[in-house]
Amino acid sequence: MSTARDCAKIWESRESALKFWNMSKENRGRVEETIAGTEITPESRVLDIGSGPGTLAIPFARRVAHVTVVEPAEGMLSVLREKMAEECVDNIDVVQKRWEDVNVADDLDPPYDVVIASFSLGMPDIRAAIEKMIAAAATGGHIYLYHFAGETHWDRDCRDLWPRLHGKEYTPGPKSDVLYNVLYQMGIYPHVRTFRLQHSQRFVSMEEAMEHFRHQYRISTAEQEAIVWEHLGRVLKEENGGFSLPASSIRVKIWWEKESREDGLAES
Repeated sequence: MSTARDCAKIWESRESALKFWNMSKENRGRVEETIAGTEITPESRVLDIGSGPGTLAIPFARRVAHVTVVEPAEGMLSVLREKMAEECVDNIDVVQKRWEDVNVADDLDPPYDVVIASFSLGMPDIRAAIEKMIAAAATGGHIYLYHFAGETHWDRDCRDLWPRLHGKEYTPGPKSDVLYNVLYQMGIYPHVRTFRLQHSQRFVSMEEAMEHFRHQYRISTAEQEAIVWEHLGRVLKEENGGFSLPASSIRVKIWWEKESREDGLAES
């Protein structure tokens, strides 16, 4: 069983979600590149799975006819609704569920010209998740998946910390090689592009950083807190009166066009 993070729980708090939004604003170029890399027109309908606070959904909404977001975390949705109001965006529908709990016919309004899941592929059954994406997509529409390749910076930290925190080895979640193999077994041979992303998380204080990582490292005791506090003291860099955690990771974009032969995959 994977000891990887429960992403929905990490982003339940409004404070964490707002921090995620602000971090995405610092990396506006990646957002614009992601949107430019999709096949959209002003008439397109987009399904954003694991939308977070609207990092992609709000820019998409300015360019297309309609966006549906699927996001389980209340903190993320609180920020999404706030930013929609601030930016006068009203063509986004919200489904507050995990993707694995979504019923395409009952919860969504298919078909969608673009289905995108950007670093939100933490579903326990990835084949079932992909089949549901295919069911929601229009024939001739495109499905875009963004995921990680190789060991991430939090995998490296957890590999070191997990035995001391929890008395067992850390098992990371599946990466893009598993995702590609699942697609291959489904008879889908997608386009693949690999790229490196440099990014930083910023905190006004060590205390704020500690609160942010409390869920990630599943801290419940004073001893665990002391271990993580010492770790943060080593890895955080002082910057502009606060702290930052610089990181670099290899990401993968996987995408394909839905063909008519895929229509029956969800029922197979």
